[in-house]
Amino acid sequence: MKFVVAIDGPAAAGKGTIAKAVAKHFNLPHLDTGLLYRGIGKKALAYSRTSYYPEVAKQLALDLKPSDLNPNELRTPEIAEAASKVAKITEVREVLLDFQRSFANQDGGAVLDGRDIGTVICPDADIKLFITASAEVRSYRRYKELKNNGHDVELESVLQDVVSRDKRDAERETSPLVIAKDAIKIDTSSLTIKDAVEVAISYLNEKYETAKLLK
Repeated sequence: MKFVVAIDGPAAAGKGTIAKAVAKHFNLPHLDTGLLYRGIGKKALAYSRTSYYPEVAKQLALDLKPSDLNPNELRTPEIAEAASKVAKITEVREVLLDFQRSFANQDGGAVLDGRDIGTVICPDADIKLFITASAEVRSYRRYKELKNNGHDVELESVLQDVVSRDKRDAERETSPLVIAKDAIKIDTSSLTIKDAVEVAISYLNEKYETAKLLK
């Protein structure tokens, strides 16, 4: 049996935390696709001002290695901003498309989280979740995360970054952030992490049992 879970949503809504918990619950491999774009974003920052030219960004994507995907090195506002910019580039998304689909289609299935998993990468996923929260709540979560990791940031600037990134993600020409028509929306604004995970798994358990009967 193959069980594919697609989890989308804006920054700091909780989709990564939920995706990891879901993967552990169902004993499935997990891919944080945002790390791929952050890894390329970090390369772009270190390259030159031509980094966001399509042909240059495409090469940076082709050169991406597993060693470039250390989460602890990629959780900065600057890299998040760069990731949002390279994610707009069609050539970059094309390079990563096959990798993500191959990951999803492995034996047994997988859990993927990102911005276009349910709409582009895995449109036929067994279940799709769209995790969201208000911009203010998400900004405060990101602010606390950054402060705890030693970054000197102001809450207002984090809010501005979140709003700007939301706008870029929603308005980009290729694979914009939109909720899939068949996705289940979960608003985590007033939920604890534990509660959000429980809500997600409750939806997934039902789908998982149905998938076992059909496959």
